[in-house]
Amino acid sequence: MGNDDKIPVMKHLLSLPVLVAALGYLVDMYDLFLFSIVRISSLSDLGLSGDQLLEDGVLLLNLQMAGLLIGGVFWGILGDKKGRLSVLFGSILIYSIANIANGFVESFTQYAILRFIAGIGLAGELGAGITLVSEILPKKIRGYGTTLVATLGVVGAILAYVVAELFEWRASYFIGGGLGLLLLIMRIRVFESGIFLEAKSKNVVRGNVLMLFNNRERFFRYLKSIIVGFPIWFVVGVLITFSPELGAAVGVNEPIEAGIAVMLSFAAQAVGNVVSGILSQYFKSRKKIMGLFILLSFGFTLLYLLLPTDSVTGFYFLCALLGFSNGYWTLFITVAAELFGTNLRATVATTVPNFVRGAVIPITTLFLFLRSGMGIINSAILVGAITVAIALWALYSLQETFHKDMNYIEED
Repeated sequence: MGNDDKIPVMKHLLSLPVLVAALGYLVDMYDLFLFSIVRISSLSDLGLSGDQLLEDGVLLLNLQMAGLLIGGVFWGILGDKKGRLSVLFGSILIYSIANIANGFVESFTQYAILRFIAGIGLAGELGAGITLVSEILPKKIRGYGTTLVATLGVVGAILAYVVAELFEWRASYFIGGGLGLLLLIMRIRVFESGIFLEAKSKNVVRGNVLMLFNNRERFFRYLKSIIVGFPIWFVVGVLITFSPELGAAVGVNEPIEAGIAVMLSFAAQAVGNVVSGILSQYFKSRKKIMGLFILLSFGFTLLYLLLPTDSVTGFYFLCALLGFSNGYWTLFITVAAELFGTNLRATVATTVPNFVRGAVIPITTLFLFLRSGMGIINSAILVGAITVAIALWALYSLQETFHKDMNYIEED
């Protein structure tokens, strides 16, 4: 690529819609992982202790993920029917208000309700942002655009750690809500996707979620798009969220701080997003690079759970390696958007990542169920192996989307 080519490329990547989508995902991820960081301190402040910190922590995480599932369907349909911008405005308003309200909770019940509402708000951000970016950027560089969005999103998780270290947990929620409201003001100048406006002008069925189920080939394409992301949220929902308990189980000689584990894993995921995005552009393949990162994820999972270590530093390093292997998150969402036509693209790109996030519910449930009979280490290994095996199966049978044109529709 010559110097003359680089100028328009950078102009596209630094355009307002791309930057606003990227910053929106940053705020989204800030809120999503702030709970993992302040789980123990916030629940302790509300009077919980002992096993309640783990068990009720799982409950709150699952309620948040249930909100993501419901919100994913709602925002996805809205994005295809009314436009990508309607989701970018509505979702950020809801999760910003819910974030601020989290700072005022006085009981576990209030906390649970607000984590569910926050989950609904969080559900729309990533899918709408990726859809908008993939539709407004030229085909040859859209992989770089979606990588930028996802990478800045991961920075949000790091920011959550920094803020939680500097402020107490209630103030951390206030700050996240304030950032969201500031971003809402920036979005006033963002323009709608031309591809969506073209589809809107035609007599095309848009946002009909039943279309994902009334055609066998399309349904399995959708299901496989979801399954490919399972290993990412096994790592996040089990290995990183419960790193204090797992660290103790493998013999680390000092307590593990969940906040540090989250920060390191997501800092490394930011690097992984960039590396996977560049590799996919270089090899002109999404599938090959995703397969590589899934295999890396399982390899690092085995090291994390089986490598004898009493070193806190060594354990945190393994958290970072796990985070790096999660760096195919960008490609995963990009492929989901590329696999479906304009009239279903927002529905798919919004529901797929949220169904993967929601998969934390059965994943953590199975993990806790097996723990009683197999122990915490063996149960984590088994659940991890299951998620990786079915993800590789799903990826193998999906088509390569690197060169796919985005301007097409799904027939009813």
